[in-house]
Amino acid sequence: MNVSKPNPFKAIAAIVLLASLSATAQAQEVKIGVVNIPVLLEQAPQARVAMEALDEEFKPRQREIIAKQTEFQERSEQVQRDLAVMGETERRNAEKELRDLQREVTRLQNEFREDLNLRRNEELQNLQRSLLKEVQDYAQSAGYDLIVGDGVLFASTAVNITENVLRAMEANFQAAGN
Repeated sequence: MNVSKPNPFKAIAAIVLLASLSATAQAQEVKIGVVNIPVLLEQAPQARVAMEALDEEFKPRQREIIAKQTEFQERSEQVQRDLAVMGETERRNAEKELRDLQREVTRLQNEFREDLNLRRNEELQNLQRSLLKEVQDYAQSAGYDLIVGDGVLFASTAVNITENVLRAMEANFQAAGN
């Protein structure tokens, strides 16, 4: 799964925000938590189910590519074996057939890769939206004032709520009947 790299500008904005909140925190206590988004994307059951669904969706096409690759390999071996007894025209036709078959295999592989990447990105976007909602719901129910995600270079275990959010996501996943 492709996960975007941390943005240094987000980290700077978070530091500025935390500095301003610390001034406010002197007047009242502010509850702050940190969530490791890549860990949630990797370990959440919702992510596992989405990736398994993608695998199932693309298995037929993957089998088709493997069958074409096998056909090409077998045909190539046959042509190599028969090359000595083939006439010039027959050899040219066999070589053309092999080139055409190789082009078809390459085309199928490229289309498969492009379609899989598009679908994976769609699923990742849906998962990220769902994850954001889960984090927001957890933060509201647990009384957090601020949850920080990307751009955090260090978070002590006192403020790192990734495991708590992950457990809540697993519970919500189970409650939804998955």
